[in-house]
Amino acid sequence: MENELIYEKRGNRALITINRPQVFNALTPEGWGYLGDLFQEAEIDPDIRIVIITGAGEKAFCSGADLKKTIPLLLGDERNDELETKINHAMMKFKPISKPIIAAVNGHCLAGGTELLQATDIRIAAENATFGLPEPKWSIMAAGGSLVRLVRQIPYCRAMEILLTGRQLSAEEAEKIGLINKVVPLEDLMIEVERYAELIIQNGPIAVQSTKQAVISLQNLPLDEAFKVEWNFAQQALKSKDAKEGILAFGEKRTPQFIGE
Repeated sequence: MENELIYEKRGNRALITINRPQVFNALTPEGWGYLGDLFQEAEIDPDIRIVIITGAGEKAFCSGADLKKTIPLLLGDERNDELETKINHAMMKFKPISKPIIAAVNGHCLAGGTELLQATDIRIAAENATFGLPEPKWSIMAAGGSLVRLVRQIPYCRAMEILLTGRQLSAEEAEKIGLINKVVPLEDLMIEVERYAELIIQNGPIAVQSTKQAVISLQNLPLDEAFKVEWNFAQQALKSKDAKEGILAFGEKRTPQFIGE
């Protein structure tokens, strides 16, 4: 299982690599469960400030589920609760992490790959990357989070186009509709990802993580209620030692030294 996914701790960064390039980094059912475990491992590690996820090789980020191993589990008459739990865990449907996740999309990002992408926060893609949810072509549905997340992340008509046609999008088109942040040459991909990571790491970790938690928590609340709860999140961050240090450093015109408390 460890060979299917590689977890590397690099200082305050966790790098997760989907490591099945021979099948375009498609994940087995066990792999989805393990991926969810790795996200949670990064979440509870106080040293980790950023999670970066990418795929091995130069052809694919993730092409979704390994159909040879997954489809037989879906064809039974009974609902496969174990498979559903593993996929939900990987997609962080019910237990999102507060650490920012940057996707380094180094190639094909299809089916479950595009669904995984929607669970990340910042998305940088190589010029050769492609995106899409081809499930309808086989009369199945993209239910790894896309039916909920996609229409919340990009315009409705664009989301429905992706969900209903099953066609693939180029990296340039994905950037144009706001599915990803930026497109760069493949050789510059990790350089650009690292640039974004460093920008975030320079900020106060409590403020960064609380911001992500707040956005996830508030997006489905009525506006009046959301505005009230928003201030609660801000107040918690303001009470931290890092907030005091940040304000003091601003007044003293120096770089703040954050400790994550």
